[in-house]
Amino acid sequence: MRNICVFCGSNSGEGTLFAEAAGQTATTIVNRGYGLVYGGGRVGLMGLLADAALAAGGRVIGVIPQALADREVAHRGLSELHVVATMHERKALMAELSDAFVALPGGYGTLDELCEVITWTQLGIHDKPIGLLNVDGFFDQLLGQLDTAVTRGFISPENRRLLCAREDLDQLLAMVCGGLTG
Repeated sequence: MRNICVFCGSNSGEGTLFAEAAGQTATTIVNRGYGLVYGGGRVGLMGLLADAALAAGGRVIGVIPQALADREVAHRGLSELHVVATMHERKALMAELSDAFVALPGGYGTLDELCEVITWTQLGIHDKPIGLLNVDGFFDQLLGQLDTAVTRGFISPENRRLLCAREDLDQLLAMVCGGLTG
């Protein structure tokens, strides 16, 4: 089974739009025959994502550092829960277990995870597809900053294309999962 890694917040954000997007993302990934890899928490968008995937009958693999297991309240109802020593180990194992990556809204941790997998692709460490679900324009300013980095000569146009962003989940998954088989 192929796995899609989803990066998202340990908080739920304001309103219900982000929670609905997390649930829809999880359900759609499962319905397309993929397993879900994520940060292992049971709170915030992470918990909503995992619960929706499990409710849809999906395989859910969580990866959480020991120091965060209690703080983020590790989800104990997963198909697999890997407790690792460090954040570096978390990101490396999530990448190893995954065939593609999708980022949903979140904070510093989500941005860190997203930027690291993009950098790994740029450096040739992996060639796995990376997508960003731009829920309600959440990432508009980030995408604008990336475009500014291109025009200012810090990111090549080729490397800017390593990250595809869409507001429509089906379009995003078609781009990210196009070469994968379930």
